[in-house]
Amino acid sequence: MEETELLRRARAGDRDAFGALVELHQRRVYHHALRMVGNEEDAADVAQEVFLKVWRCLSRFREDSAFSTWLYKLTDNAALDLLRREKKRRWDLALDGLPADGLFFADPAPSPQEALEEKDLRRAVAEGLAKLSGDHRRVLVLREIDGLSYGEIAEVLDVDLGTVKSRIARARMSLAKILREGGNFSGLPPSKGTDRR
Repeated sequence: MEETELLRRARAGDRDAFGALVELHQRRVYHHALRMVGNEEDAADVAQEVFLKVWRCLSRFREDSAFSTWLYKLTDNAALDLLRREKKRRWDLALDGLPADGLFFADPAPSPQEALEEKDLRRAVAEGLAKLSGDHRRVLVLREIDGLSYGEIAEVLDVDLGTVKSRIARARMSLAKILREGGNFSGLPPSKGTDRR
């Protein structure tokens, strides 16, 4: 059954259709929450909160944007609320939360030495992300890890497209600087360059 039909039925109170929507999106919501809050228990709490809110507010979902964009926005807000409530500033990103095909990682079959270097880089990137401001971390996670377009990010964060572009550029420069200052990644390219939109 298509997502639009599931949405229609869930809005009418069909719990099975809502359950199917949850199954379609629960991994994406959980992993985005994990990248934002940094630990599995809090990410599970955020995901549960998001789907409870979706159930209560499904009638308010405007179909002028993708359902997944709405979920990202709800997840982002719920994660930030949790961080604010608990005043968490330590961000211990689970290494399994970073996909091997995103954020500087392209080779699907690395040699043992490359695998070790990739693991070190992933750890450094996770630590670097933790040192970024909340705004910069959010845009990089949404763009580089979750793969949202600039327009989708603008919608999720409720900011102008130009703001998204400048935050991403500044966030990338800041992350590159942090990685270079770590001493092991002097070979990273400068923060300038082309960017896919």
